[in-house]
Amino acid sequence: MDSKIPVTVIISVKNEELNLPDCLDKLTSFSEVIVVDSMSTDKTPEIVRSHNHQLVNFEWNGKFPKKRNWTLRNVALKNDWLLFLDADEMLTLSFIDELKTTIANTTHNSFWLNYNNFFMGHELKYGDKMKKLALFKKGCGEYEKIEEDSWSHLDMEIHEHPIIEGSSGHIKSPIIHNDYKGLEHYIAKHNAYSSWEAKRFMSLEANNLESFTKRQKVKYNLINTGLLPFVYFFYSYFIKLGIFDGKSGYYLAKYKANYFLQIQTKIKELKSNQ
Repeated sequence: MDSKIPVTVIISVKNEELNLPDCLDKLTSFSEVIVVDSMSTDKTPEIVRSHNHQLVNFEWNGKFPKKRNWTLRNVALKNDWLLFLDADEMLTLSFIDELKTTIANTTHNSFWLNYNNFFMGHELKYGDKMKKLALFKKGCGEYEKIEEDSWSHLDMEIHEHPIIEGSSGHIKSPIIHNDYKGLEHYIAKHNAYSSWEAKRFMSLEANNLESFTKRQKVKYNLINTGLLPFVYFFYSYFIKLGIFDGKSGYYLAKYKANYFLQIQTKIKELKSNQ
């Protein structure tokens, strides 16, 4: 009798040899782990095979669907419950225990997950905590569809929100988010994210789309006012007590505020070019 947890874990990767081993080491109790790889050129495929997990190659054509929706539509998934992870996310024992209990006794179709963030080598206890709707039932929905034509090289749904039928719950135990690639990678990644967000904002504004979460609505309203960088820094560093995380808390709040400044100024540039 299979005593493994009946959840399919789906990890989207590209050149994740630094982060992936720790992520996979925490998944031995799950009945299925699928790593969807964007043709990595480092040791990522070898690491997946050494853990005896399924490796699926994905090559993006610049259009819908991206990696996660493509997986939902094209890969045979063993279980009803799906957990989407990034390679720099590691499950805790408390999360795994709560997950097992929760999915066995629920009427929800999806769950919001909490994350404990590490930045510059330090765990952050305060500040703006990351949450994602990353656990949901197969066949109950997928990530939102945003029409794009190679806006960037981002072949995975980063900021697209899952649109899931039915009610959602919360799992309180956190997942560890700790990227080992350093500040250079963080800055380059968020530069690409901000370009995509600016182009997405222009598309959403043009098409008057309303499929926003509450947080997305607040973000886009503040982008329109030009106040988002200042408001985010004040909220994260003072209201959410990021000040008590020392220098790392300050640096992260400043980097995130600058990220939103990049989005705002890139939107202005796009509008002026129109």
